[in-house]
Amino acid sequence: MRRVFVTGAGHGIGRAIVEAFASRGDKVAFCDKDVERGEEVAKATGARFFALDVCDKAALEGAVLTLIDEWGDIDIIVNNVGVGGFESIISTTVEHFEEILNTNLRSAFITARLLAVHRSQQEEKNPYGRIVNMCSTRYLQSEAGSEGYAASKGGIWSLTHALAVSLAPYHITVNCIAPGWISVDENEVLRPEDHEFHLSGRVGRAEDIARTCLFLCDENSDFINGQCITVDGGVTKKMIYPEE
Repeated sequence: MRRVFVTGAGHGIGRAIVEAFASRGDKVAFCDKDVERGEEVAKATGARFFALDVCDKAALEGAVLTLIDEWGDIDIIVNNVGVGGFESIISTTVEHFEEILNTNLRSAFITARLLAVHRSQQEEKNPYGRIVNMCSTRYLQSEAGSEGYAASKGGIWSLTHALAVSLAPYHITVNCIAPGWISVDENEVLRPEDHEFHLSGRVGRAEDIARTCLFLCDENSDFINGQCITVDGGVTKKMIYPEE
């Protein structure tokens, strides 16, 4: 039974990841600032819920340290939490930029660092560890008003390969997943052309990312390390020109 902690799992991709690990009998805990959604996921999956905002350093550290104390260790951390917050470069603020970075990027460093500190103090070394960070295809593509999000996801990619090197002595592989268009709103109306835009013939689903996460966390996937796996239905491989 693996011990798993997921950030930002009250809905969407995070919820699918919690469901995927829980369905395999793993011991799962997660956090989210949406109390109502978090409690619903906990009830549906049996996972432990921490109601917190990852921007609150003390609260996030407290949750991780509580799990380490109670479980003895954490085998898998999935740094999934993320906010978009697209806003015009003219009207946005430095504070808004910092909030996005603190949510999407700093939180991943906090959890990874705590696990590294704990592993460094173990007398009997755990031979298995996984960290999966949630990146985005936005780390290499942008549109107007996405500065905070793009910076945070570019940071996630760079943080991932840096952590892979630093955490190797503790038997922890660190990879990230870059989702493309993933539909997580059941009320979203998808047109035929939305699906046709993808080489795979459909818009992505949260389960696509959860399955990739499970693959990276498989014991036999230990030779995949410091990588970013793009899961976008092939969109980033299309050469697109303006229509005549």
